[in-house]
Amino acid sequence: MRTAPPLLTERLLLRSLTLGDATGVQRLAGDRDIAATLATLPHPYEDGMAEKWIRSCSEKFKKDEALNFAITLRIDKNLIGGIALRLDQGNERGELGYWIGKPYWNCGYATEAAKAVVAYGFEVLKLNRIYAYHFTRNPASGRVLKKVGMRYEGYRRQHTKKWGNFEDSMGYGMLKADFDAKAVKEPL
Repeated sequence: MRTAPPLLTERLLLRSLTLGDATGVQRLAGDRDIAATLATLPHPYEDGMAEKWIRSCSEKFKKDEALNFAITLRIDKNLIGGIALRLDQGNERGELGYWIGKPYWNCGYATEAAKAVVAYGFEVLKLNRIYAYHFTRNPASGRVLKKVGMRYEGYRRQHTKKWGNFEDSMGYGMLKADFDAKAVKEPL
């Protein structure tokens, strides 16, 4: 089976998800506070949902539609979250998305993982653009996007309906040229 390549950072190992991750995914992503920050994550996160999602990640990878990584701690390999790059090959762009389990918030893990995936997207996949959105009530996600070098690109009023409420979101993006310029100034 073809899998996404592992990516190493100072503290993290990003690797393909396996069915062995299902229990950890369900435990971490099943937290209502995590689900509240993501447009499509359901709550409650019921038995079988993690396995179904992991299988869909593998299928999307085979079709060159997405790269999904388990975010694990390098030291003990514990699963702490997930990060994805949804691909639009025809337009040479990818949409970044991520979540970190609540016990691991405020440690810089999302930024560290995002830097690795953005670098992979530009350097290996040869994308021209990587972008992301976050709910306006989740400013921490916006700080992650700024730290990886993305620029604010706009505000989308009531763009997503989550749990019966319309959510505003903010968009950020980065071009390959921005990435190259940033890498010259400060190595990722």
